[in-house]
Amino acid sequence: MDKKTTGLIATIATALLCGCPGLFICLFGAITVAGKGTFNNSSLSPTVGFVLLCLSLIFIAIPIVVGVVTLRKKPEETAAPVAAPVSEPQPPASPVETVVSQPKPPVDDEPLPPAS
Repeated sequence: MDKKTTGLIATIATALLCGCPGLFICLFGAITVAGKGTFNNSSLSPTVGFVLLCLSLIFIAIPIVVGVVTLRKKPEETAAPVAAPVSEPQPPASPVETVVSQPKPPVDDEPLPPAS
């Protein structure tokens, strides 16, 4: 099966199994917090409604996260990677050698300098 098809199936399944119940839990929690439900205020406190609202946010977030993770375009799928130019490291610079100038030895064709 293709990865995109698998992602679509997972997104639809989580939307039906988590998203829809999350919306109904959110509605039930909001009604409970408001105290307008079919139950008396003595049987369900508003704290239960707040807990249901928080739980519903988690249930609603699951299909969104699954859809983003499974249907996003991954970098390796968008384009073939371009090979970066390989640069070899340069050897460390050698220390500067100091050259001391020395007098040239006399050559037979050259006259010797006069003695002082």
